[in-house]
Amino acid sequence: MQKNIILSNYNIAYSTQGNGPVILLLHGFCEDSAMWDSFKMPFLENYKVICPDLPGFGLSEAKEQISMEIMASCINDIFEKEGIAKCFFVGHSMGGYVAMAFAEKYPEKLSGLCLFHSHPFEDREDKKENRRKTIEFMKRWGTGPFVRELIPKLFKKEFGRDNPELLSSMIAKAEKYPQSGIIAATDAMIERPDRSEILKNLNCPLLFIIGEFDEAIPADFSKAQQSLRSDAMVYTLPVAHMGMFEAATETQQILSSFLMNLKH
Repeated sequence: MQKNIILSNYNIAYSTQGNGPVILLLHGFCEDSAMWDSFKMPFLENYKVICPDLPGFGLSEAKEQISMEIMASCINDIFEKEGIAKCFFVGHSMGGYVAMAFAEKYPEKLSGLCLFHSHPFEDREDKKENRRKTIEFMKRWGTGPFVRELIPKLFKKEFGRDNPELLSSMIAKAEKYPQSGIIAATDAMIERPDRSEILKNLNCPLLFIIGEFDEAIPADFSKAQQSLRSDAMVYTLPVAHMGMFEAATETQQILSSFLMNLKH
């Protein structure tokens, strides 16, 4: 069921399906909740699945200023509206950065956490500078040229070649997102703090899904987060940044196995 919630005079859209313990699937940068439409299907028999659109993406309104902390508060407001006490939080890429902000503010609401091609660290200075250049590029040339270059790089070349309709659909959607929302999200990623200590001390089971060929999340970041929590379950797959598409069945099975051992 598609729903929305009013937060500070703007709309946050989200969908809910199924019944049972809650799984929250949170998309990344220049994506929206529709990316989970097929992926979530095996979970609906036993779980309630919530898929929000972050501000500026999908059906949610854009804000010219946003932060990971504000986005985390948006998720919590959804929980309050839905009467949710705990969830298994799956954060993809930027959604993982939001998940870490959520873990800092509301750790008691996590039954488990999956960083799906994501990590708890702040950007390195060279990455921050690249993001600043991206913002200036978008202000000058618009978001279209940026997303047309960005999205194919999220996939292995072979997968992109074999699935042109998927990539075209994602690009067409991303081209329609408000420029203000994309720029605000880019700024939020620049400004986010390091949350490695939050991850290290978080009192819930952890799952890391890592792409062996991921160019968006550097391999050394993925390896470094493993050293923070030796008890985390870690899966490294021969994919790039979009394992929910590139290895859908395998990543669904990984999440299902992890869920079976959680105390909801």
